[in-house]
Amino acid sequence: MTQDQWWIASLGRTVIWARLRVLEAGTAEVFDSDGRTLPYDSEDTARAMLLDAEFVEWAGLDEEDAQMRGFSLETLSPPQADDDAQLRDRMVQVLGARA
Repeated sequence: MTQDQWWIASLGRTVIWARLRVLEAGTAEVFDSDGRTLPYDSEDTARAMLLDAEFVEWAGLDEEDAQMRGFSLETLSPPQADDDAQLRDRMVQVLGARA
């Protein structure tokens, strides 16, 4: 069974998603905003790569962290699609103007 974790980075009003998938064998892969699937030897290695690229785990964010990054947890959620080809176009989102 695979396990998906969503990660997010922000740059101004743009949010960039990454999906970390932990595979049964203990290896991991990251689907990035360019539509590439990058393989890693372990979940720890993949997480370290995401942290180095200034991503944070979506599940670990609270509202204060989100606000500091320029969005609200109530108005943003990980992208959804039927397959990775469709998902690729949803991995970068530009947020609307602040109210």
